[in-house]
Amino acid sequence: MKYIQLAAITLAAILTSVIATTAFNVQATHLISNQDKEGSKLRLSFANVARDIPMSKGYYEGKTVYFIHTEASDESLAKKITDMKGFKVVYAPALSTAPKEALSKVFIFNNGVNGNGTLGFQPDVVDNTPAQVNDYSPLRTVIFVTWFDESDARELKSVDEVIDAWLNDEVNIERSEIIVNMPMIKWAEGAMKIRNEPITDEMEYMGGGQVTKIDTENLIVTFIAHRGWGPDGKTIYYIVTDATPKGPADMMGVVYAPKIENLTNSAAAVDLFQFGNGIKGSGPMGFQAGIGAANPGDLNYSPMWRISFINWNNPDNAKVLETLDDIQKMVKAEEITIELAMDGKHIVNCPFIEI
Repeated sequence: MKYIQLAAITLAAILTSVIATTAFNVQATHLISNQDKEGSKLRLSFANVARDIPMSKGYYEGKTVYFIHTEASDESLAKKITDMKGFKVVYAPALSTAPKEALSKVFIFNNGVNGNGTLGFQPDVVDNTPAQVNDYSPLRTVIFVTWFDESDARELKSVDEVIDAWLNDEVNIERSEIIVNMPMIKWAEGAMKIRNEPITDEMEYMGGGQVTKIDTENLIVTFIAHRGWGPDGKTIYYIVTDATPKGPADMMGVVYAPKIENLTNSAAAVDLFQFGNGIKGSGPMGFQAGIGAANPGDLNYSPMWRISFINWNNPDNAKVLETLDDIQKMVKAEEITIELAMDGKHIVNCPFIEI
């Protein structure tokens, strides 16, 4: 029976997909070329700010990895992690709708050896890192591990070691339906790209990376948090950790995670509108900051954003848009055109965070 259960928690088959990076580059090049045209400029104060986020240690095949927690589909677990880490982990029930093809796994310990794990015990064990390009996803299904006799507890550092302990009746394994967003910061073969320049309101969005420091001794990573608007026009800040296709991931200096393309038609991905022309500003393409279709606390909020580009039909008529209602009015007035980036396959992991 255990071997039947074991099959239910083994790795999914390797996802095979064709990423149309060339097509994205053509689209992005067209948008970036608009930056050279004269026009108004929106200067937001504190458009980019530094944000320290606590990291957690984990294990993959015996090697140490470092990651952050930003959202969880379970409210109780989100609160527990928030209290443990001193950093707001957002309750995001929409993540529970993510298809299994977009997910990885994490083994979290309920008891045993004390440590830096999600619940205060040994470091979590993961089933992949960004080095396993086609397997990696920052979205992880939680599998809880409990020692039957804590006097037997020891650190387990790989999925195989966890499974062996289970087969030997040392631990219980309970697969949950909980999904946690756990972007990987550093792993054996690499790390997120470090940006070696001061954070300013005028800094370029693309090319330099989204992290300025990774401190594994003190378990802190410093992200560049970007200012934008929520659906109601309120100021939000977000970080960028992962993306697909590879073209935009490389341009932003974040982890390439092709598996999250499987969120394209899922409610676990929410619309985020960026601007391809019009008023210049701090947005990714050099124009005004973007507008997200959900805020943390909304039932449809997710850190996984399906990117669309807004283009003014006549850039000379461009105005600052701040809300979803603004967008809808401009569409109705035939002032703007909205185009899904890469036919909806451009998904970016951009958690909205507190500053």
